Amino acid sequence: MSLMSVDEVAEFLGVKDVRVNRLEREHLLNAADKDPDGKPLFDKADVEKYKEIALRLGGL
Repeated sequence: MSLMSVDEVAEFLGVKDVRVNRLEREHLLNAADKDPDGKPLFDKADVEKYKEIALRLGGL
């Protein structure tokens, strides 16, 4: 499992990091773990699946 930080996910999805935090808070993109500072870390496979689904539904 490859983990991505909030900044990496934001760059991959083409959105701001605030949006990634909101997706996690609203349980639309679940964090796999937390870093030492308590920030969420996401599984790369989950992020890729989320992007595919979001694009099919009309965009991010």
